[in-house]
Amino acid sequence: MKKLMLSLCVLAASFSLNAQIKTPQPSPLSKMEQTVGLTQVTLEYSRPNMRGREVFGNLVPYNETWRTGANANTKISFSDDVVIDGKTLKSGEYAIYTVPNKTSWDVIFYSDATNSGLPKTWDDSKVALKAKAKVYPMPVDIETFTMTFDDLTSDSAVIGMLWGKVYAGVKFEVPTDAMVMKNINSTMKGSPKASDYYASAVYFYESDKDINQAKTWMDKFMSMTEKPAFYQYRKQSLIYAKAGDKKGAIEAAKKSLEGSKVAGNKDYVKMNTDSLKEWGAL
Repeated sequence: MKKLMLSLCVLAASFSLNAQIKTPQPSPLSKMEQTVGLTQVTLEYSRPNMRGREVFGNLVPYNETWRTGANANTKISFSDDVVIDGKTLKSGEYAIYTVPNKTSWDVIFYSDATNSGLPKTWDDSKVALKAKAKVYPMPVDIETFTMTFDDLTSDSAVIGMLWGKVYAGVKFEVPTDAMVMKNINSTMKGSPKASDYYASAVYFYESDKDINQAKTWMDKFMSMTEKPAFYQYRKQSLIYAKAGDKKGAIEAAKKSLEGSKVAGNKDYVKMNTDSLKEWGAL
């Protein structure tokens, strides 16, 4: 009987040791995916809290390399080559390390992203790119370390880093225009569809390229489309106006206004009304 009781106690102790109890992580993992132009960017990092501590210059010393977060490497990946501070960073995955200072940070893109925090031995040959990030003071404390993608355009974004009363950001540029132009040129040499003419016209308009070419492509789209939508007439009116064809712009805007009223789209009703007033048609 004693042996049985002893066995049961050992079994209970073993079960207790092997129990899968889940508790919250003090620095939880965060993963973000962002499309910038046509480039896919993925960021993965852990997020420590201040917990009443002074962060920069204390918890995170100045002039020392920081893992930029907690736990394992902060990782970022780019699907295309990007440009930072005028230098090219090849597509792929990198660890982000930083050296914080009062007025600026060094931001280091390290080609080995498999370290748990900082590398045991730093290898300068693995520094793919180093950039400067200006520091901006925050009006309130940011309790949890936060990374963001800010100031998004079709060609660029800023990797933001916030903690305590500090914001630091580093801008990267993506090859959107080269990729789109290659696609447009290839498509136009083949058998473009109506949607190809429309997309190309809008891109030329929004990118301040040859507006007369944009107008030609928009005309081609309209000729191939039985019932253009009110938002497509809106784009046509803007392209015509930019090309200096006010009469054509007014005609297209009136069609867009009529269609947007039928669709109940108040935003387009207002935009078209404002444009028609600006062009002297109302």
